[in-house]
Amino acid sequence: MVMPLALRVVALDLDGTLLRSDGTISARTRAALRAAEASGLTILSVTARPPRRVRAIAAATGLRGRAVCSNGSVLYEIATGRLLREHRLSHEAVAQLVARLRAAAPGVAFAIEAGASYGCEPGYMIQTEHAHDAADPGMLRGDALELSREGVTKLIVQHERWALDQLLALTRECAGALASVTHSGSNFVEVAAAGVTKALALAHYCEEAGFTAAQFIAFGDMPNDLPMLQWAGRSVAVANAHPEVLAAAQLRTASNDEDGVAQILEQLMGITMTR
Repeated sequence: MVMPLALRVVALDLDGTLLRSDGTISARTRAALRAAEASGLTILSVTARPPRRVRAIAAATGLRGRAVCSNGSVLYEIATGRLLREHRLSHEAVAQLVARLRAAAPGVAFAIEAGASYGCEPGYMIQTEHAHDAADPGMLRGDALELSREGVTKLIVQHERWALDQLLALTRECAGALASVTHSGSNFVEVAAAGVTKALALAHYCEEAGFTAAQFIAFGDMPNDLPMLQWAGRSVAVANAHPEVLAAAQLRTASNDEDGVAQILEQLMGITMTR
């Protein structure tokens, strides 16, 4: 399959899609990405991760260019570390949502990302894969209302006794029209400003770069990728994707551990791989 002439941008979710389960990128996938760039395609990382975690991934894997972070709240330039655009959930909206959740689910705990700043409440359970955050001097500690004084690019909602689907439904009910609510597979719910999604961020990117949605091919695996997959001209789900994503995507490829992204890129560019 030869690359369609209209295709200009590859929008890649990271965890569970581009990255293997161990957080790495295979030599085959790296080669496919470099070949795509050499052919004139723009590679754009589109992730739930905040800029600081994208920076760490880029250092380890060689990712470059720009990244849409925090489910669409931030546009980040990897090489310079600059935050090019932010959409923040206001402190007033955070305060309303936090109050409603605390009343409905006592014991709920919160963490925040606010551009390059981040922090969590004392009762928030830091994920095993982010264990270094526990000793990170940059990790602010305090009540969610204090941490969110300047607004947040992401509010993270966690409850040790609530199942993810139940907490997701409750957060959506409490948020109403205040905010966008989603999840990316971890045991917490992710909240952004109303209307903010990966798709909205890509639409803003198009306005500046002169692209259209039809010129994008997007890859994803989790519900937070659905707006992006529905927006892009071409959409691809990896085999390990959430059932909703598998149902929504136009194409399906191999899993993240089987170089699914690379397989599609190779087909688009007419590359034959030897094993």
